[in-house]
Amino acid sequence: MNSGEKEMIIAIRVQNQFGVLSRVAGMVSRRGFNIDTLTVSATESAGISRMTLSLKGDEYTRKQLIKQLTKLHEVLEITEIDNTAVTRDLLLIKIRTTSENRQDAMDAVNVFRGSVVDFARDSLIIQLAGDESKINAFIELLKPFGILEMCRTGLISLERGAECLKDKNMNYINRMDQKG
Repeated sequence: MNSGEKEMIIAIRVQNQFGVLSRVAGMVSRRGFNIDTLTVSATESAGISRMTLSLKGDEYTRKQLIKQLTKLHEVLEITEIDNTAVTRDLLLIKIRTTSENRQDAMDAVNVFRGSVVDFARDSLIIQLAGDESKINAFIELLKPFGILEMCRTGLISLERGAECLKDKNMNYINRMDQKG
């Protein structure tokens, strides 16, 4: 990361419509921003999805990203998530095991508070949720076993307390009332 750059997490509520993900990702890439993680999921409101983007950039990047996102018709709210939020990543990882090393793998799973979701004669599939550094440390610990396959969700994040993205009086954008 260059000096002046910081990690950013941007939460966006969007209308759940065909092509929204493509438009958001395309806008980000056209501006030369690199997305580190991107998650999209349903929300508590029918017809509304939540996107969580994580990326690195300076203050100019942050301002430009938010400014460009506000121009997309389907974007309802945007906020930058700060470091006090609850942030998680989910990992599913399949490792090679033998009868000799299986207990060592199980010990690692227990220490990291993961869970075994599939147990085979020659492999384990492990599920682990946590922050990025915990997930990365766990992956490093499992490398000697032989990682056969893995996938991660990318960051998801919620701000602490009762305040919600959908309820904020947004400085960046709030088109919910305009669309009503």
